[in-house]
Amino acid sequence: MSDKKSEQQQINIELDEKTAEGIYSNLAIINHSVSEFVVDFISLMPGAPKAKVKSRIVLTPQHAKKFLKALSDNVQRFENAHGTIKDYEQPPIPMNFGPTGEA
Repeated sequence: MSDKKSEQQQINIELDEKTAEGIYSNLAIINHSVSEFVVDFISLMPGAPKAKVKSRIVLTPQHAKKFLKALSDNVQRFENAHGTIKDYEQPPIPMNFGPTGEA
């Protein structure tokens, strides 16, 4: 088993300044197909008639499940350190995504 650990590669990850700034999002919409999960991150401003997708992440089902576990683990660690995150009720947001039509 120690041979497998020594064979694992290290990955060097670069983070440029623009990406390091991040993109603010207060809404995420998730869709999926048989082969992928699509997560659209949106910045929705109160009173604004229009919101824009700021970033889209496409994941395989396996990576979506790993992401779910990693996010859940991190939320649990955060709450252990800082207390329960309050979930405030929000009125439903009417969604109008892209062109609509009938075929």
